[in-house]
Amino acid sequence: MLGNLEKKKIWKYFIELSGIPRPSKHEERVIEYITNFAAQRGLDFIRDKAGNLLVRKNAFPGKENSPVVVLQSHVDMVCEKNQNIRHDFLKDPLKLYVEDDFIMAEGTTLGADNGIGVAASLAVLDSDDVPHGPLECLFTVDEETGLTGAKELDEDLLKGRILVNLDTEEDGCVYIGCAGGKTTELNRQITEKQDNDKELAFQVCIERLKGGHSGLHISTGRANAILLLSRFLWNLNDKINFDLSCFSGGDKHNAVPREASATICLKEEDLPVFETELVKYNEIYRNEFAHTDPEVCLKSIKAERPEKVLTEKYKTSFLNIVYSFPNGVLSMDPCIEGLVQTSTNLAAVKINGDSINILTSQRSSVESMVLDASGKVIAHCLSDNYDFISKDPYPAWTPDTDSELLALSKSVHLSIFGKEPAVKAVHAGLECGIIAKKYPGMDMISIGPDIFGAHSPDERMRISSVDNFWRFLTGMLEQIQN
Repeated sequence: MLGNLEKKKIWKYFIELSGIPRPSKHEERVIEYITNFAAQRGLDFIRDKAGNLLVRKNAFPGKENSPVVVLQSHVDMVCEKNQNIRHDFLKDPLKLYVEDDFIMAEGTTLGADNGIGVAASLAVLDSDDVPHGPLECLFTVDEETGLTGAKELDEDLLKGRILVNLDTEEDGCVYIGCAGGKTTELNRQITEKQDNDKELAFQVCIERLKGGHSGLHISTGRANAILLLSRFLWNLNDKINFDLSCFSGGDKHNAVPREASATICLKEEDLPVFETELVKYNEIYRNEFAHTDPEVCLKSIKAERPEKVLTEKYKTSFLNIVYSFPNGVLSMDPCIEGLVQTSTNLAAVKINGDSINILTSQRSSVESMVLDASGKVIAHCLSDNYDFISKDPYPAWTPDTDSELLALSKSVHLSIFGKEPAVKAVHAGLECGIIAKKYPGMDMISIGPDIFGAHSPDERMRISSVDNFWRFLTGMLEQIQN
């Protein structure tokens, strides 16, 4: 099924990594795997207090006087699956398959973000035919849920002052900047509920959206499941008197929600209106998102009738808050065409027992605008007595167009592929911004192969682009010298 991919070292290690569960905050097994790998090859390695792992390799013969180069990747992955898939990300290996020029996983995220970066580092460490100077391969932990590994990285761990981050997702591009961001959580206690006096109960669901990365895909126009479901319920509330029992949509702060559901109760006499509105809004959504989410589905399933429901006051205020929630692109970069400058993502909304929990994330290449975006979200909910906490801030990586490493990467790409790479910045969080603050003067770029649908079960990686990525990386390692 995977053909001859394993014959190349980068694919060998990617496939082996796919057999190791590695959710964020549960990276013990993959760190052990890399540690054993290093020990078996007599390579020096060290772990810092955060759990990051650094593996060092001596220079290729004749390259001893070259500067130390850091190859950096993160070992954790976003764990998302389709609703109908049975998969335990703490125990089960990913099920890989190939279709045309793409590799994917069955019903789950692929983990190419950032498994292919880790695999590339391992392949270089295991090579005896790639000319390079002294190497430091840095494997960070818990990138996806707060960039924790980079934030807690020891400031005297790295000797190198040239760093190639292996965590971007576009072949033929060199990235030299990224957005900063933070997470904002909002919570409200439910102090009263009422008895359910309705005969019927239904679970209303939004399914089969594409979702995706909350930075990379925030400008694509893809639907947010939470907003679609709350929109339907808000409008339905104007047609019939229904009660709301629970609501659940989204999960990860850095993913656009693909699915959402709510349990509502209604009288039998209101069933025809409910069914009519369900069909109506399903068609509306199919029409509005025909190009971005063509398989969007709004449906209902009969549910067990709950004894308690939200009071009318709580239901109405909840729907008002969620339906009108700030979401999406807030501004575009005035200097870099097509680059989002500031955005906010309504990532998860849940009614858990006696509380309402809302998870959001904000991003911007301008630090003050991260604060402004978070402030807008907080202000939106303050009138309804929500408590809030902003956390996990991370800095932007400011582009340096005069970088010597950037100039070298252009030269190498031109010599290998006959054209210079596109030079870009990304509206997503990379560890480069954090590392730059810890190691002033670090010269950095970020590269990677084509990865589509990261942070969703649609994640796929273009096989041919991995070969380009490997040639580009090893070509730069050969050319970096004093």
